[in-house]
Amino acid sequence: MSPTPCPRRSFLPNVLAMTTNHTAHAVHQVARPTGFPAATDFAYVETPVPSPAPGTALVENLLLSVDPYHRGLMDGGEGGFELNTPLEGRAVGRVIASRDPGLREGDLVFHREGWRTHALVTLGANGTRRLRGHAGVPLEAYLGILGGTGLTAYAALTRTAALREGEDVFVSAAAGGVGTATGHIARLLGARRIIGSAGSAAKVRHLTDVLGWDAAFDYHDGPVGEQLAQAAPDGIDVYVDNVGGDHLAGAIDVLREYGRIAWVGGISMYNGDRSPAAPRNLFEIVHKSLRLEGVLVRNHTNLQDELEDFLVPHLGSGRVGTDSTVVQGIDRTVDAFLGMLGGNNVGKMLVRLGE
Repeated sequence: MSPTPCPRRSFLPNVLAMTTNHTAHAVHQVARPTGFPAATDFAYVETPVPSPAPGTALVENLLLSVDPYHRGLMDGGEGGFELNTPLEGRAVGRVIASRDPGLREGDLVFHREGWRTHALVTLGANGTRRLRGHAGVPLEAYLGILGGTGLTAYAALTRTAALREGEDVFVSAAAGGVGTATGHIARLLGARRIIGSAGSAAKVRHLTDVLGWDAAFDYHDGPVGEQLAQAAPDGIDVYVDNVGGDHLAGAIDVLREYGRIAWVGGISMYNGDRSPAAPRNLFEIVHKSLRLEGVLVRNHTNLQDELEDFLVPHLGSGRVGTDSTVVQGIDRTVDAFLGMLGGNNVGKMLVRLGE
């Protein structure tokens, strides 16, 4: 028996050529980041394309997702990423060989074995599912507004915050994937005013001029609480928080009595830049009878079909867009990830593989 070929490794950004029919490429994490991750915390690894064992299917990935939650998992610990193994993430791919009776060659699937060109999956395991393949819906939507990003926004608004028609909503990191999805869904649910914060004047203009938000501000332009109070002088009912820190404190000040906070993420705390453990005004939650609840998308996977039934007609009509920034090539996955952490994307940051 011939020996198993050893993986060949090169550190980013000096990567090798794109995948061939016989070579699989993957991104490994090789070091724990200190603060903001660096390209040298990752490596690009080549292996032979695997063959499916009984009960599995081989998928050639078409689109990969890079997400803020990856940063926390890179620190290791319970549930974190292991070093020197392919990183995991949401992906969409096409089955090219199958020994899983539930999957056929040519099927498009969603799975969580991303950050690589090829993956072995099993239908129903680790979130693997066949895509419903809605006519007129671009593939990017299945990792954006119809994927975990949109599902997070939908669960935050319909379950956690229980948004009602005529209410006012504030969204932080509003020009990102979850932020733009939240705006679309809030509008469809009948929100009266939608207000967002973003990290540049260009993103603010995108929110108001392109996506039709009622107000937006650049959080670099002054204290968040003061800018939010100017944008929402009569208060807000719901806050979808992707940032934490001063955004959460500002929203607590502006929320009306019985307001709700759906806390999705804490970008302000992801890279070692720790905000205070609790906002200075946290006790206002008691004074105003506010409700604050965390949102974990894995607790809401039962809403996937409901989300698609709700959104697909609007995607087909053009009322809702996919709102994505797409980079090309497995060799730019880390660039895309670092760019997303640095706020270089508008909408969902994705990596396209192949043509």
